[in-house]
Amino acid sequence: MIYKNPIIRGFYPDPSVCAANGKYYMVCSSFQYFPGVPLFESSDLVNWKQIGHCLTKRSQLELEGAASSAGVFAPTIRYNNGRFYMVTTNTSTNENFYIYTDDIYGEWSDPIVIEQGGIDPSLLFDDGHVYFISNGADDSGTEGVTQCEIDIKTGEKLSPSKNIWKGSGGRYLESPHMYRINGEYYLMAAEGGTEYGHMITYARSSSVWGPFDGYKENPVLTNRNLGGYMIQGVGHGDLIQDPNGEWFIIHLGFRQIDRWMPYHHLGREVFMTPVSFSKDGWFTAGTCGTTREEYEISGNFRQQFRNIITFENTSPDIDWCYMRNPDPSRYELSNEKFILRGTDKTLEDIASPAFIGIRQQDFCGEITCDISLDKGEAGITLFMDEQEHYDIAIRSSESGFEAVLKLNIGDIKHVQAAIPVSVSSAKLTIEMNNFFYKFSVTDGEEKHVLGIGQTKYLSSEVASGFTGVLIGLYAQGNNIAEFTNFRVEYK
Repeated sequence: MIYKNPIIRGFYPDPSVCAANGKYYMVCSSFQYFPGVPLFESSDLVNWKQIGHCLTKRSQLELEGAASSAGVFAPTIRYNNGRFYMVTTNTSTNENFYIYTDDIYGEWSDPIVIEQGGIDPSLLFDDGHVYFISNGADDSGTEGVTQCEIDIKTGEKLSPSKNIWKGSGGRYLESPHMYRINGEYYLMAAEGGTEYGHMITYARSSSVWGPFDGYKENPVLTNRNLGGYMIQGVGHGDLIQDPNGEWFIIHLGFRQIDRWMPYHHLGREVFMTPVSFSKDGWFTAGTCGTTREEYEISGNFRQQFRNIITFENTSPDIDWCYMRNPDPSRYELSNEKFILRGTDKTLEDIASPAFIGIRQQDFCGEITCDISLDKGEAGITLFMDEQEHYDIAIRSSESGFEAVLKLNIGDIKHVQAAIPVSVSSAKLTIEMNNFFYKFSVTDGEEKHVLGIGQTKYLSSEVASGFTGVLIGLYAQGNNIAEFTNFRVEYK
């Protein structure tokens, strides 16, 4: 069967995967959004369904004051003796911690903090021992991949933190994962930075403590030299084996808006690349060490994507997310309508405005929603971060109500258009393609185009950071806003 990359579309970066009970489970980074760490399930490694989040309580996830691209970094999921573990970093509290659950569909424990620094932590369960691995400085101050043994019940360190590998020489060594395969220890990591120079490298050893010998052909996987190719930024991966004995790397990458335009605004997405082990134990990946759009693999599956998004076919607790720690009293959510109670907090504030968002998952399509409000402002935002976002809204004015399009790019806060509307409700429409968003409002029977915004100005290349565009519904001004007939259709 043939599958196409990405296997999960939109802003779901830093994937980690494990197998348990005949299924596969995946987690991804969530940064400043709440709940934290999206959790997915699959039976074939190709089709994934989000089943929840790992961090659903404030006691697990403190995000106050977390700017965009801060918060939760690079989780790892592992399964051992009937229990799932998720380990990650919260940059808001500067802590590495793990949580656990015996029921993948239920609640997770409160965090257990590990006294080792760095980011991108991982766990290795091996022959009755548990090793905690991160990238950062060891107890002597040596930078690189750092490891200590821990007591998994308490998080207590049982050994000093020791540097075990310094990578292959690329910048920004990160994403260390350790595996024991056929008696050998494989240490896989990412280097080059999570941009166009991103790459996956690895080393192996006969001992969990090393020394580790790097693969002579490192990087084992990268698209850094594929000019004029849509898929770029390949890196930060996790190894997984299927029941047929075939191996894959589940990893991040991103799609440019065009072959020759190096901008991406959908965020870093989830890709899968086949792996082949040679007789001498070293492995290769992909097509001559690169990730391509499609591969043929064993299995009986039909790859499916949800191309229509509505209130009815999504769950507020699973598919949608909030900005930082939300005030639940400001949201009334059902499969028919969302009601938001606005505050004086705006989308530019490092706070939790009345906002609920869902990830943009493809380039082309249309967003529509009916909005009504009593006062203030409410609308749809295409939100990359506090500085870069496009907002189409209805707001109160001196003469009644008006429809407004605001384009926010860095320090430029520009009102592209503002036109009167007859009542405090209207239908908002955003048409999307690779290069532009086109904004319009329907007032009664008449449709008015308010303007366009280029997608490249909401890209990571312009805004920087590690996130992607969210389609957000928001309200501000101590008001009540009602959103109905929400629909996103990808084409």
